[in-house]
Amino acid sequence: MTVIVPVDFSAQSINAASFASKMLTGIYGADLVLYHLYLNESEEKDVIENLQKIKDALLGSSIVKIRCLAEKGNGLVYYLTRLINKEDASLVVMSVSDRVKFFEDSYSLQMMAQGSCPVMVIPYGYFYNDVKTVALASDFKDVDKTIPLNKVKKVLDIFRPQLHIVHVNPKIYVTLNDELQDQRNQLAEMFNDYHPEFHFITTNNFAESLDQFISDKEVDLVLTFPRKHSYLSTLIKGTNTQKLVYKNAVPVLAAHE
Repeated sequence: MTVIVPVDFSAQSINAASFASKMLTGIYGADLVLYHLYLNESEEKDVIENLQKIKDALLGSSIVKIRCLAEKGNGLVYYLTRLINKEDASLVVMSVSDRVKFFEDSYSLQMMAQGSCPVMVIPYGYFYNDVKTVALASDFKDVDKTIPLNKVKKVLDIFRPQLHIVHVNPKIYVTLNDELQDQRNQLAEMFNDYHPEFHFITTNNFAESLDQFISDKEVDLVLTFPRKHSYLSTLIKGTNTQKLVYKNAVPVLAAHE
């Protein structure tokens, strides 16, 4: 599998590269690409040298094939999407800064919205830990159509974690209705290889409820599946995915068909 990490030489992006290299250590056929987009030809030499320095440092603490790639251009989302398609990448690992407050400034959220492949966002100040427990947050609507199963399984197979499937819904009372039960059964079949546990949280506040669940279960990674239609506009208004990226203290992986 090919994993791309955009690097702008900030501490956050270098940490994301470190996370990816440790995550892929020992994974057969894994290929990590450190990518930088520069604006001026005069930057090329320094960029390549700096990427090589990061590569050398990463190889001191991880065992994985690493390539460095730099190109001239303007518009990270466009060029990164093009690279994803060219490399047939399985995953993009990106950082998010605590200083980023608005959607327009966040390449991570823009790449989540673009949807070429799953995007894993590493929170500010988060360092790699073995991923043992994963929470899959689902709205229990058309799960067979909204969850890119093969793409998600590629990532889960890196970790072989304990999988918790979480649904936050204040309208659930004593038992699940037929529609929710059907979605549960589909998810159980889709993720049968991981023996998932199901959790139904009957509160109104998605972000707070999931945050508490992450803490209680010591979750190491959250999976979410934002809907692609009208995603760009809804992100600005503050969706569950945006809250996950900026509020939680663990990595978030977003994927959609």
